[in-house]
Amino acid sequence: MSSENFIIFMTDQHSRNYLSCYRNPIVRTPNLDKLAEKGVIFENASTNSPICVSARACFSTGKYVHQNRCWDNAIAYDGKIPSWGHYLQKKNIDVVSIGKLHFRSENDKTGFDKQIMPMHIANGVGDVMGSIRPNLPERPQSRKFSENIGPGETEYTKYDRSISEKAIEWLEERSKSRKKNNPFLLYVSFIAPHFPLIVPHEYYDLYKNIDLPELKKFNPELVNHPWWLAFNKSITFDKYFRDDSHRREAIISYLGLCTFVDKLIGDVLDRLEAISFQNNTNILFLSDHGENLGARGLWGKSVMYEESIGIPMILAGNSVPKGLIVKTPVSLIDVFPSILDVFNIEETAEKSGESLFEIAKNKDNKKRLVFSEYHGAGAISGAFMVRDGKYKYIHYVNFEPEFYDLETDPDELINLATNEKYSEVLKIYENELFNLIDPNIINNEALADQAEIVEQYGGVEKVLMRGGLSGTPVPGGKSTRVQSHS
Repeated sequence: MSSENFIIFMTDQHSRNYLSCYRNPIVRTPNLDKLAEKGVIFENASTNSPICVSARACFSTGKYVHQNRCWDNAIAYDGKIPSWGHYLQKKNIDVVSIGKLHFRSENDKTGFDKQIMPMHIANGVGDVMGSIRPNLPERPQSRKFSENIGPGETEYTKYDRSISEKAIEWLEERSKSRKKNNPFLLYVSFIAPHFPLIVPHEYYDLYKNIDLPELKKFNPELVNHPWWLAFNKSITFDKYFRDDSHRREAIISYLGLCTFVDKLIGDVLDRLEAISFQNNTNILFLSDHGENLGARGLWGKSVMYEESIGIPMILAGNSVPKGLIVKTPVSLIDVFPSILDVFNIEETAEKSGESLFEIAKNKDNKKRLVFSEYHGAGAISGAFMVRDGKYKYIHYVNFEPEFYDLETDPDELINLATNEKYSEVLKIYENELFNLIDPNIINNEALADQAEIVEQYGGVEKVLMRGGLSGTPVPGGKSTRVQSHS
């Protein structure tokens, strides 16, 4: 590939179920639809961990959570493992970020020449309460979720508007500078549609009168599953909703935030079309992880169902087929080699991912496996997933697994793990997981690192007394904590 520019747009907590180009009949995302028409949609894209900090570490390093050891929202990427940015810097390629990074600190050398309005974990510490495992506390932040819903403005929506404005400003300045012909990577990262589910009025009003489908029910066979019992006692978002009309407000607000961030990205893309280097610029759109949005009574992320691990991923560029839907499973770690591909950089270290540009050119490979893991808040033990285009295997350390046929049961309503008919095929996927890692070893490593973090901040009791972090503050803002109400 000839050396070109690369712009990466990332949204936060954006389920692939909530884009119209992914066949959602309700949500309006015209600008991302237009981008998809110019490139390819990866239909089976997944996060490598359904939690912000861990996912972004995977995205940056091209390595899984158990390799980069960013287990949860208190253990963030610090630049010690080379990122794709470090590789670009060695080749004197300009690397600039605008918006949310969710690394440890702006002072860490994480591979950016310049960070514009960066958001990092609060005070370089983040959410230590999420590191208290396996004796899980009830998360006091859960009740805040239902209290912040509906039309309005927040510091997050104001911040996202500023990100779009700064990206346009940067592109305009670049097009006029003496460096306009030099290749660059620009990473533009928004917060929306991440909660709080408060959205500007005009976007809320787009959806306030629509009919919403009935929420997906939790599989009754799993109600008494020990892993899920522990999870639902710790993360309790749903119990604070007044009724279904209150849940409807939350869903409408999320839909509005999806359209809101689509407009902000569209503004940047519109400006890109008007400047001199638009014809040699590749564009990637994706999210760090998904959002359950009430399916199975779950909100937020943190689980291995498609709502939570499934992410949108759209790639466009001169060497990319147009209007194609790629069924080959992909994940965040595939971004690393894709970036190096654009800039003709050879990676000497062993890599886990594969260039999205090459995947898009080749015939669909529905047997390709992707991997995800979760060690954060609500997880009494590590949760691991391997998935291809047909089957998904979910492994819980010390507990019974789940197994789904995604072709016949895309909503993951029928757990086949207890079905004797599928015992042999389940074993194949279990072996694939154990060929990749030993879940027991990885689980113990995560628990040990997290226990050390908790002790650094005074032990379990002191961490609980500090309260749970209610959200990462925007640059210049103050972090707030929610105290336990028990």
